[in-house]
This record gives sequence, structure tokens and C-alpha cells, in this order.
Amino acid sequence: MSFFQILDGFAATWGSNKPLQALTAVFIAAFSIFFASKIARGFRKPPFPLPPGPRGLPIIGYLPFLGTDLHVALANLASSYGPVFKLRLGTKLCVVVSSPAAVKEIVRDKDAIFANRDASVGALIATYGGHDIAFADYDPEWRKMRKLFVQEMLSKASIDACYDKRREGVRMGIREVYGKTGEAVNISQILLVTLVDSVVRTLWGGSILEDHKDSSVKGPELKQMLNEFITLLGCPNISDFFPALAWLDLQGVARRMRKVCAQIDSILDKAINERTTAGVNGSRRRDMLQYLLDLNDSEDPASSLSMNQVKALLKDIVIGGTDTTATITEWALSKLLKHPETLEQVYQELNQVVGLDSMVEESHLPQLHYLNAVLKETHRLHPALPLLVPRRPSQTTDVCGYTIPQGTKILINVWAIHRDAQLWDMPSEFRPERFLDPAAKWDYAGNDFRYLPFGSGRRVCAGLPLAERMQMYALASFLHCFKWEVPKGEEIELSETFGIVLKKAVPLVAVPTPRLSDLKLYA
Repeated sequence: MSFFQILDGFAATWGSNKPLQALTAVFIAAFSIFFASKIARGFRKPPFPLPPGPRGLPIIGYLPFLGTDLHVALANLASSYGPVFKLRLGTKLCVVVSSPAAVKEIVRDKDAIFANRDASVGALIATYGGHDIAFADYDPEWRKMRKLFVQEMLSKASIDACYDKRREGVRMGIREVYGKTGEAVNISQILLVTLVDSVVRTLWGGSILEDHKDSSVKGPELKQMLNEFITLLGCPNISDFFPALAWLDLQGVARRMRKVCAQIDSILDKAINERTTAGVNGSRRRDMLQYLLDLNDSEDPASSLSMNQVKALLKDIVIGGTDTTATITEWALSKLLKHPETLEQVYQELNQVVGLDSMVEESHLPQLHYLNAVLKETHRLHPALPLLVPRRPSQTTDVCGYTIPQGTKILINVWAIHRDAQLWDMPSEFRPERFLDPAAKWDYAGNDFRYLPFGSGRRVCAGLPLAERMQMYALASFLHCFKWEVPKGEEIELSETFGIVLKKAVPLVAVPTPRLSDLKLYA
């Protein structure tokens, strides 16, 4: 295979839309950077060996061989090279971890060293240069934001106080589905719109759809906009593999991210400006948005937030929290429709706990043990973030006897850990019962390193308290209110599409029939 054939394949795999000459310039420049760095380091050997791994090609490393399902490719490589292995992605050294022992070293024993993020170009643009909670480095500003976020905004008392708003959003989604009784419904779209609307109501009391009736923010457009945002956060990008060449933006990722962020910012700016105007006129609501705006006005450096930090936090909640929750809820419904006997058990539990003459309330959720097990099993098989958010050590260290150089991209392959036959009985099977064992204390906090759907350590998902409630409440509500069936002549498709969020390759479409005895409940 010639050098130019390799370049052609690379361009096709990673979505470059530039001429071959531009890519040639990339690799020539990268070649120079690579050898300059080698000379600068003097080819010094570390005290411990680097992890084993595939050799790849000069300059571009293992990029051409990974394919589109990165989580699966990395799991296959782990079977050959072990639970800690390295590979080069362009000029970036990447270490992949896929065992509980190695995860423990990273997220508990040396958590402070590995607490930084290896943010993509798209993520840095989306977060105004890394001013949010998900992608910011571990520094005093991040610690301040997380403390305010977790202890104030997402405390149990705060979440409880906003329940009426969340319920309004979910009930709106129920009414939307009821209006399509007997029709094929795009579950993916209705879930995302419902959850975004619920969270927006929680944050500032509005409705993203009702507040923008005269704009292009409708259900399909909203889904397309948010999907574009999530895709660009983690899509393979030449600028990330060759940072010195990021200014070229060869794949247009930076340009596209700026465009979609402008659309999202217009929604956030509208809410902020309306609230600011209302405050001037003497009308002040006490909700999460007002709390953030008060921090923006604060002169206390221990609690003040810049406007970029305020907007980045709003993005974390509105997009990061809802897209992953909608995705896992869609996966759960898909698994249940694929396993009708399990779905029937869920219906029986809902009948007993809630009753067909009532709607689901959040107070019912602690009693829905089997449905909770269904969700946990869904997270195991289809973790929303299959590789979590990449980490980056702040200094050279070691893991499991291997040297991990400062600045290495660290990927924790949660998808592989969750399907490891040495850790799970019949790991490929959908068996919610495995999470019903009272002796096993499975939770979402990452305390057991065999099960990490939301990460672990100090970088565990900050929005976990709200996400845990929203996923259960949405799933229970849509299941209790409707009997779902696959359209005639169709089958449930369970193939995956890799990205920073693990989506269904084919969106779920199902036909709803009302289950409740009193149809007035749908009004």
C-alpha cells in the first residue's frame, strides 16, 4: 500500500473533507514535530516500561486501524495486550484501561494526578475554553464550581423543590404521545424533547418549545441541533491528534461547533436577558437560573462566577444531562421490547405500585425495584459514555507497573469492563435480575469498579443526583401510561453507533396504546 493510499483511507475513516494535498501537509508537519520532540527528550527511558500495545504506522500511529466502533476495537486490543495498553493516535500517546484494578489506581489511589481532562477542540469551544464542570481541568475554579453545583443547585432539597416543574415537562411528553395513539412514534425524539423541556422548566421555569414558538426550535430541529452538538464534542478530529495543526481545522469541526453553539447561546441568552429585565422591574424568581445569576453578580471570589461559567454550567445541565438520559431511556425501552417477558414484569410492578388509576410520581420510584434493575442492566450493556470523558495526568506516574507520561490521553473502557466474562456471569445477556441481589450494593456512584456508568472518583458525573431521578421518572411514566409495541413487520434493532455518547444506530420507533383506566389523566 502506498503512502497516498494510506492518506486516502485515513481521510475517509475520519471524515476529512479537504484535498489530499492538505492531508499530506499534515503528515509532513507532524513528522517534523515528532522527531523534534524525540530530540528534545533525548530518547530517555522511563523508570518503568511503557504499557504494551500495537505498533501502528509512523507519524499517524494506529489511527487507520481502529474503524468506527472504537469501544469495540479497544476491547479487542485489550484481549491481546492486556487491561493496560498504549497506542499512538497521531502525535498523542493514548493509554486504554479496562480492568477494575487499573481503574482503582486512576480514580481512587491517584485520583488527584488523573483529575485533569483531555478535552477535544470541540469541547473547548463548547465550554468557552473549558469553563464548565465536565471538561475543565482540576483547579481551584473547577473545585469552586463543582461545590456550588453539587451542594447548592443539585442538593436533595433543591431537586425536591423543583419536582413540580419536572413533572410538568414529563406530563407534556405524555400528552404528546397520547395524541399519537396507534401511530408509530419516534421514541428518541420524544424522549429528548421531553427531558430537555423538563430540565429547562426546572432551571428557569420556561419551556424551550413554548418560549420559542416563532423560531425554528421545534422537536425535530431541537433534536438535530443537540445531536450535532454531542457529535462534535467527541468525533475523531485531526486537530486533536495533531494539536500543532489545529489552526487549520481540516475537518471543519471547530467551524461547525461554533455554528451550533451560536444557536444554543441564543436560547440561553434569551432566558438570561428576560430574567435580568424582570429583575430590574422588581420581579425575581427563585430558581436555579437566578441562583447562577446572583453568583455572577457576587463580588466574593469564593463564590462568584463569570458569565461564561454560568452559561457553560447551563449547557452541562440542559444538554449533557438530558442527551445521555434520553439515550439510556431509549436503550431501556428497546431492551424491554426485545424481551417481552421482562416488559410484562415491569408492567406488573407498575400496576401494583402505582395502579392504573394514577400517574407515576417521584414518590413511587423507590418502590420500583425491578424497573430500577432494568435501568442498571441497561447502563451495564450500553453505558451512555462508553469511554467516559478522557483524563490526562498532571505529572508522569505509573499504573499497574507501567509508566504513564504526563499529558497522556487516558481512556477508561467502561463498555469493555461491563462485558468482561471474568467479572460478569453471561455478560452479553440482558438479565436485570443480577441487580436484584440484596447482598450486592450496586449504585451509580462508581464505588464498585466493575460498574462505572457515571464514572468514579472526584470526576464522577456531577449531575448524577438529577440524572438518576430523571431517567427513572421518565421511563416509569412512559411505560405506565402506554403499552408499547413494535410496528407490524419490523424488528427491534440493537446495533450501536459510537461517539462520546453511545447511541442506537437506528432510532427506536414504537406504537403506543393507552394503559390507564381513566383517560382524563392524559389531559
